[in-house]
Order: sequence, then C-alpha cells, then structure tokens
Amino acid sequence: MIKLTSLQGEKFFLSADLIERIEEIPDTMITLIGGKKVRVNEDANEVVERYIEYKRKIHRFLEVRDE
Repeated sequence: MIKLTSLQGEKFFLSADLIERIEEIPDTMITLIGGKKVRVNEDANEVVERYIEYKRKIHRFLEVRDE
C-alpha cells in the first residue's frame, strides 16, 4: 500500500498492485485495474517513487524470509 493525498487533502492508502496507469492531465490521475480512476495531489513521479519503494520493501522482506 502507498500513502497518497486526495485533491481534498485527505490522506489514504492505495493498493499499489492495482495501479494500471499513471497520467498527469494536469492533475495526477491513477487508473486502477478494473477502470476506476483516482486523482491525487502528488505528481506522477512521486507516485512512481512510492510504488518503487513499496516494491523494494516487499523484495527485501522476501529475501530475508528466504534466508
């Protein structure tokens, strides 16, 4: 899950595994698997960075667990 901010300023967590597409039009629009769209305050690069960090944490956890 990644923490994001709605256009109304509310913080929420989004399941990163559901992200299909991220666009800036000019707000950042995240399209989820299934077609639902979510607009957020963060720019697209920030969303991608949070996604990458989330995936790194999962990888690290799995590597430690398998040792």
